[in-house]
Amino acid sequence: MAESISRSLRDGCLEGEHAPALTIEDSLASPLGSHVFDHFLANLASQIADGTSQARGLVLVALNWSPSFYIDLLRRKGVDASLVDKWVRILDCYSDPLGWKDRIPPLMNVQKPSTRENVSFFRDVRDINKLLSSVLDLGKGFVGQGKTRFAVAVDLVSNLLRHTSLPSVAGLLNNLRSNDQISCIFWLIHSDLHEPRVSTALAYVSTVVASVQPIMQLTDEHRSRRDFLWLEKNSCKAKFYVRLKRRNGRVKLLAEELHMDQVGVKFAAVTSENSFVNKSLLPKVQFNLQLSDQERVDRAKVVLPYEHQGNGEAIQIYDGRRSLSDDQKDPHLVQPSTFSVMTDAQAASGNGEIHYIRDSDDEQPDSDEDPDDDLDV
Repeated sequence: MAESISRSLRDGCLEGEHAPALTIEDSLASPLGSHVFDHFLANLASQIADGTSQARGLVLVALNWSPSFYIDLLRRKGVDASLVDKWVRILDCYSDPLGWKDRIPPLMNVQKPSTRENVSFFRDVRDINKLLSSVLDLGKGFVGQGKTRFAVAVDLVSNLLRHTSLPSVAGLLNNLRSNDQISCIFWLIHSDLHEPRVSTALAYVSTVVASVQPIMQLTDEHRSRRDFLWLEKNSCKAKFYVRLKRRNGRVKLLAEELHMDQVGVKFAAVTSENSFVNKSLLPKVQFNLQLSDQERVDRAKVVLPYEHQGNGEAIQIYDGRRSLSDDQKDPHLVQPSTFSVMTDAQAASGNGEIHYIRDSDDEQPDSDEDPDDDLDV
């Protein structure tokens, strides 16, 4: 399932469609969302460097970590340093998000940190329009005047929501997704820091919502005993739920498990013990929801009307419209005496048949009259 998300980000969008958008949600109970974000970021950067992605470059909006952190991360993931400088542009919104450092007088004999060519500073995250323009300007270095596209990643939308409103942030993400130069976009949000309407709004502009849920829930028993086993398990293992919106409007729900090791995040299929459905959750009804084996056998023995046609017998279908006189003989209309004999024979053989006999000749063929007009409702 994680591989399908990576393929979706890699393949990008079709001509005339909006770019695929991925929302990654986590919470304090399962704080592994940043590792999931780093996993997809490194995969996409590697695919861009290899030339297998639709995007020809990556613009990273760094709000939660410094640019040097992501540069080191990509190098540890095996992306060549020269390719990182060439195909990755970082918009630094972490160092001075509100522009306060510009108001401080410069100190004497203090050397400013050197900046990399692929890192640009942004000093007012409250200006959403300027932030949008900065992202697109960085992407122009990849696409030029052609129809090539670039990808966008926002490491933590929650930090952006601290300084601006939800409609502004949702509008920013939606404008990026609908831009014809964007191949794909994905972001991370700490869902427990916001109201439910925030997650709902971001899910609305997303094509894929990946939710990281704790593998073990915190209970009152754990609190009373001060048992931190749940914290240990949730810090290295989690459930990974994905809600995927398809082009035809259908929504597909998938689930996996993710594990943390020294290399990074590993995804695996849900184990049987975690996929077990509690029988107490099934609806309690007074009838069976499924057929038994004997009922399936009996159903298979029933011969449907006109099922014999095509095996050498004459094809004569009584359509229920023409009336048959008493002296007319229809080979497919079973007489009562014959019916009783056949019923006994069928009972002995275990086979059944369905016969259709019209109950009334009052209605004319192809009549437009509503058959329920005579009902007193």
